[in-house]
Amino acid sequence: MSEALRIQLARTEGLQQALPYAGALTPADAWSVLREDPRILLIDVRTAAERDWVGRVDIEPTQHFSVQWSLYPGGMPNPDFMQQLQAISAQRDTVLLFLCRSGVRSRHAAKLAHEHGYSACFDILQGFEGDKDAAGHRKTIGGWCAHDLPWLGA
Repeated sequence: MSEALRIQLARTEGLQQALPYAGALTPADAWSVLREDPRILLIDVRTAAERDWVGRVDIEPTQHFSVQWSLYPGGMPNPDFMQQLQAISAQRDTVLLFLCRSGVRSRHAAKLAHEHGYSACFDILQGFEGDKDAAGHRKTIGGWCAHDLPWLGA
């Protein structure tokens, strides 16, 4: 399936589900569209500590950016989130894929960016680590890591 078709299907599902942003992609679909189109950007909204201690996606540096949704320590909202996002991409039609640990903060980030005029904001479902398994561990069910996509770190 082509990148354009994956994006269109995600948009259609987003409309059907009345999402407050363009749509959502599975980690595997996100990886596919990133490989096919170098203009697509992945915005990792986890804290710098999470990326350093847990790991990060291993994709082209020109496509991978970090804009913390909340600040560590303390978890306070990042008051400069939109300003930092706009510094990465001022073009409001750029396809932006938002990623967090398990898919909660990325949805909020996609919604906020959409509210500020970005028309192609997509949530990466399940996030980087996914939900906890029965033993309380992450990276085993759902998420970028469990789908065996390229990543670096712990």
